[in-house]
Amino acid sequence: MAKNAVNSAVFVPKQKFSLKKTFQNNLGFFFILPWLIGFLVFRLYPFASSLVYSFTDFHLFTGIHETGFMNYKEIFTSDKILKALRVTFKYSFITVPLKLTAALFIAYILNFKIKGVNLFRTAYYIPSILGGSVAIAVLWKAIFRDDGLVNTMLGFFGVEGPHWLSDPKYALVIICLLRVWQFGSAMVIFLAALKNVPAELYEAASIDGAGKWRQFFKITVPMITPVIFYNLVTQLCQAFQEFNGPYIITHGGPRNSTTLMSLLVYNSAFQSHEMGLASAMAWVMFIIVMVLTGIAFWSQKHWVYYSDEDGR
Repeated sequence: MAKNAVNSAVFVPKQKFSLKKTFQNNLGFFFILPWLIGFLVFRLYPFASSLVYSFTDFHLFTGIHETGFMNYKEIFTSDKILKALRVTFKYSFITVPLKLTAALFIAYILNFKIKGVNLFRTAYYIPSILGGSVAIAVLWKAIFRDDGLVNTMLGFFGVEGPHWLSDPKYALVIICLLRVWQFGSAMVIFLAALKNVPAELYEAASIDGAGKWRQFFKITVPMITPVIFYNLVTQLCQAFQEFNGPYIITHGGPRNSTTLMSLLVYNSAFQSHEMGLASAMAWVMFIIVMVLTGIAFWSQKHWVYYSDEDGR
């Protein structure tokens, strides 16, 4: 009986290999293949190799002679590197709050229906497009140099302007101002979030007698805290990677007062050719940013409001 059942089974012929059909079935893979190759060659491989090089004394021209933790020991014992770390933290913790505050304040004003609001939105957004360019950094340097525009204007009023770029007390402030001035991208994101706040909440608050500032802090800010959190994380990551401003305007001076870690990594890699030390510093910065981002994600449960509780 079983034998007859086997014999009566439907015979399925073996399908022949078809290159055309295989290509059609894997068409999506071929579309992402250029990106995949680029990711493996220009992202994953440098990422992994820098971790390996960070445990070596790899020099660009003399190669590797020693392996170990000597680069990390130097990072936490070198006064120059530790000062660069302090300057980087100072720069980030100054620019990020000021930039977010300016972006939210301007976005709140531009959210009202005022005449010519589109022109003002464009004007405030332009610096974020141009601010990261070399030309703007050169212009910023020309404005704040000893005989620049700012000191020239102060001279008209009989005031002798300070040495903005050669005095350690002012140099980092000027670099921070350049960063804060580029608040346009964060402003646009805040503006989009403000438009999604239900108008009924403001109407109810107005009936209860709440003023504009009370409505701002009790309704607007809580409702856009997810966007504030997003801008906080992205701006924090960008601040720790800042390079153009300190490099072009002050070259890290005076007396290393504007030498951020990104600039020190560049100097170690492409001036001193100490690739191992540069890789170690880059990984230290990566870990610091990762820890700060983790703290931000942990803290969001205490201050970020989600209308959908499942979104936490």
